[in-house]
Amino acid sequence: MSSGAGAIHTPVLLTEVLDYLQPCSGGIYVDGTLGLGGHSEAILQASGPNGRVIGFEWDDNALSLALQRLEVFGDRLVTIRRNFAELATGLRERGIEAVDGMLIDIGLSSLQLDSGGRGFSFLKDEPLDMRMDTRRRTTAARLIAGCSEQELADIFYYYGEEKQARRIASEIVNVRKAARIETSKQLAEVVRRAIPRRFHPKKIHVATRVFQGLRIAVNTELENLAAIIDEAATFLRPKARLCVISFHSLEDRIVKKKFNENKLLKVITRRPVTTSENELENNPRARSAKLRVAERSDEKER
Repeated sequence: MSSGAGAIHTPVLLTEVLDYLQPCSGGIYVDGTLGLGGHSEAILQASGPNGRVIGFEWDDNALSLALQRLEVFGDRLVTIRRNFAELATGLRERGIEAVDGMLIDIGLSSLQLDSGGRGFSFLKDEPLDMRMDTRRRTTAARLIAGCSEQELADIFYYYGEEKQARRIASEIVNVRKAARIETSKQLAEVVRRAIPRRFHPKKIHVATRVFQGLRIAVNTELENLAAIIDEAATFLRPKARLCVISFHSLEDRIVKKKFNENKLLKVITRRPVTTSENELENNPRARSAKLRVAERSDEKER
């Protein structure tokens, strides 16, 4: 998704996505994470006059803003308020059995980080929600209040790759005995106290990995990602491409593994494509973005 305060017009790895996706007029393309509409806008422009985009987005606020941005394209854009993991259901409900390309961007949008009001960022004092789809029942606050110490440690360690997971989980359990942890600032402070100063990371906020782990757990992100790649492959026409942008090693490993295992797909990018120095200057949040691309094998090749 787009990142950075001013990046609403410059989605991550845009040039590279267009180069690999190769949109053209008459094609049907899926944007599995519509976000603020930056990638879809470029795909619609490149596939004019008759190309179409089917955009999936489960964040109602983001969807509303994307529709405003893309209204100029009229019925060439179709939006579906579902997570990309529900791709098959969403496409079949609209009678679509095959597409000419697909993009899935796993990143958190600037909207969610900077103005979502849902506790995605430890830099603000917001309710500890972290749901990308507010129709979901489980919030980050619920997990913090209801998970056992071991369950919390597992979330932070496996989803956040946090080496101090046990210390942090123990401190959370101690703190919540006296008072509920309900805001992002409260949680960030608990994490800061739990980790000895000598173990604080130098390049990122001390709570970064804990927030990542919670967000992934709340939204079942890794499970969704693993499920969608195999499903997406079945909707691609021969030679159509699937582009996936991830932002941390857990996601990237899943994408790489799934691409290599799927017999319908031929890997195009043996190594992930990363952001250029020029893009990083304009959008520092894009520094961890990785793009992998696979192509649906031609029936004659199998």
